[in-house]
Parts: sequence; structure tokens; C-alpha cells
Amino acid sequence: MKRKAFQAALPHTIPIAVGFLFLGMSYGFLMRSKGFSFLYPMLMSFFIFAGSMEFVTVNLLLSAFHPGYAFLLALMVNARHLFYGISMLDKYKNVGWKKFYLIYGMCDESFTVNCSVTPPPDVDRGWFMFFVTLLNQAYWVGGATLGALLGYVVQFDTKGIEFVMTALFVVMFLNQWEESKDHRSALIGLGCSLLCLLIFGSGRFILPAMALIILCFTFSSRKEDRRAAK
Repeated sequence: MKRKAFQAALPHTIPIAVGFLFLGMSYGFLMRSKGFSFLYPMLMSFFIFAGSMEFVTVNLLLSAFHPGYAFLLALMVNARHLFYGISMLDKYKNVGWKKFYLIYGMCDESFTVNCSVTPPPDVDRGWFMFFVTLLNQAYWVGGATLGALLGYVVQFDTKGIEFVMTALFVVMFLNQWEESKDHRSALIGLGCSLLCLLIFGSGRFILPAMALIILCFTFSSRKEDRRAAK
């Protein structure tokens, strides 16, 4: 059962492995360039396991200690996971102890695969999602550790390397845009984000934008339910 689940999950994670190894190595290089031991990116990538927040944490570790600011920043950067979690409530039912790891290890890429891919009939759904999550985390931890180790012997200018996370999200958005025929959700997200960016500025627009997106989706869902009921 476990072997079949692993074999079913592996092909879906290979494209993610390419991206994670590159991004993880970039993060490891960045941490090493700031003077941190390879243990820092290795352990942070394992315990934090949130790529965008890990890049942000580099500056947090180098600045004055402000736990309140760090908490709010982490909430803003990873607030999207709140919505991921809500949408996965049904998926994570009846999977036993694996549910705790699935919650802990959920990232954008694991969410995309586990949410959109239906495993074969003879493959246990819980183990399939478990191996998708485990493989993705292994790619990230391995890439971060390798990048930090290479940072001991390879030296180059790392200015702008943190932009790789922004580039990843742009590519994911374009890929989903091409695969989907209905672009209303994407347009709502873009419109709400742009509006809040203009009103609140680049440093404070994330949470208001997400709140506005939820309101728009809720209103749209209720409107569709009313149409279906007629």
C-alpha cells in the first residue's frame, strides 16, 4: 500500500523537485553569504518550511529582536495558508495520524497536487498525500542544505537572489491561468490585490487584500447558489 502510494506520488513531485532544488540552493547560498552556518538553512527549512518566510527570516535574524513584528510579518507572508487549510478540511478527513504531518508540511506546491490530483483507485489517498508532502519537503531541505554547503567553496554576488520566490509565484499563476478556462477567480484576486495595494501601500496590503478576496468569493458563491436554486 505504501509502495504504491509512493510510486503514484513521485511523478507529480518531479517538476516541483527541479524548482525546489534551485530555490532551496538559492536560499542556502543567501544564508551562507550572510555568515550563517549550513545548520541554519538546514534546520530552518525543516522546521519553518515556508520558502518565502525563510527568505524574509534572513533579515529578521540580522536585525534587532522584535517578536511582535516577527509574528505579524509571518502572519502576513503566510496568511494564504489559512485559506489552504480551510479548503483541505474534507481532504484530510479519515487519514489517521498522517493528518498532523499533512497540516504541518502543507506548502503551495503540496496543496496544489493534493487538492487537484485524484490518486488511482488502488492507492490509499492518505498515503498518497503524505508522500507528496514528504517528498516536497525533502527536496526543499536538501536544496537549502546543499546550497549552504556549496556556499563554503563557491563565492558570488547574491544581490537580488531573494526574487526567485516572486518569480516562482508568477510562473505558478501563469500556469494555472493557462490550464483554467474560467479566469474570474484570478481576476478577482488581481483586482482586490491591486486595489488594496493602492490604498494601503506595498507593506500593508496583503491582509486587507485577502479579506476582500474572501468577501468577493463569498458573495459570488451565494449568488451562484441562488441561481442554481431557481
